[in-house]
Amino acid sequence: MSMPVNKFRPFILCQPGLRLLVHAVLLVIGLTSLCSCYHKHQPTSPDAIVYTEAQLDSISFSTTHHYSQNYNFIVKADSIVLLRQQPEEMLNQLPTDSLVLRKNDQLVVADIRMIPTDSIDSVWVQLAHDQETFGWIHESELLPKVYPDDPISQFISIFSDVHLLFFLIVIGLIGIVYILRLVLRSNAKIVHFNDIDSFYPTLLVLLVASSATLYASIQTFAPDMWRHFYYHPTLNPFITPTLLSVFLVSVWAIVIVALAVVDDVRHLLPVGEMVLYLCGLAAICAVDYMVFSVLSLYYVGYVLLVVYFFFAIRTYLSHSRCNYVCGQCGAKLHEKGRCPHCGAINQ
Repeated sequence: MSMPVNKFRPFILCQPGLRLLVHAVLLVIGLTSLCSCYHKHQPTSPDAIVYTEAQLDSISFSTTHHYSQNYNFIVKADSIVLLRQQPEEMLNQLPTDSLVLRKNDQLVVADIRMIPTDSIDSVWVQLAHDQETFGWIHESELLPKVYPDDPISQFISIFSDVHLLFFLIVIGLIGIVYILRLVLRSNAKIVHFNDIDSFYPTLLVLLVASSATLYASIQTFAPDMWRHFYYHPTLNPFITPTLLSVFLVSVWAIVIVALAVVDDVRHLLPVGEMVLYLCGLAAICAVDYMVFSVLSLYYVGYVLLVVYFFFAIRTYLSHSRCNYVCGQCGAKLHEKGRCPHCGAINQ
């Protein structure tokens, strides 16, 4: 005789995946609470601080361009060419010399000058590699060849490369086809098609798809906000604008749910099947990220996201969730009938 699973399940916090999830949430809350401290500002009169014209220009430039003097960059291109002389000498067609910096060289912004008479770009940036290596370059030529000296900014720069995204989409689709073929031949478990009795894998792929869509939306509708975040990144969702806070919370949720997935899969599958399942799940997450982050730039991703949510949840509720347990051996069953584990008939 089969019985509903919920009559035999323990209290929800006793499930290993959810217990790990709760612990991870508490850990993240604790870490993020240490990322900022309270400082009581003394009341000051608006007239107490007097800025020079140069300071006002620097503040204005930093507000619109999101970097200023003493900001650190790293060369990401194969090379970058700097002008040794002053920009006016080049504009007046005087003899000039140049220097070449290589990939991964560290740079610091030494000076910024505005030259309205320059027809190419009025913003010139002076960079220093060391105390003896200085040079000038147009801002429009500089920014595509460098990224901020911060690991988060470097990660964003790498995964924002359009050519890399299309390449990864092709590789990801090939990997998905191969894994699906392998899984269907061996009747192994894989999310969406032959999933385990855990909602965490489905929740993980939906979080990845939602985060990728939100990532593309910020770039489309709030590019200046994203540009500022790129130059001044943080993982603390409590000190950023609302839209960025939602995005950072979704990123942390991906990390937490991924840990819960590994813990659940470890308890439900043997080691060999566990590795194959996690590889397939990682491939589907990669494809979800690339597809939704690209298609959302063209507004197709929003419709696709709604369809994907409906498909994923309906598939899990219809085919992956176990509603019964065997009355003899206690194994989980999708439907009544013969138990595949002990052969008992459940009605």
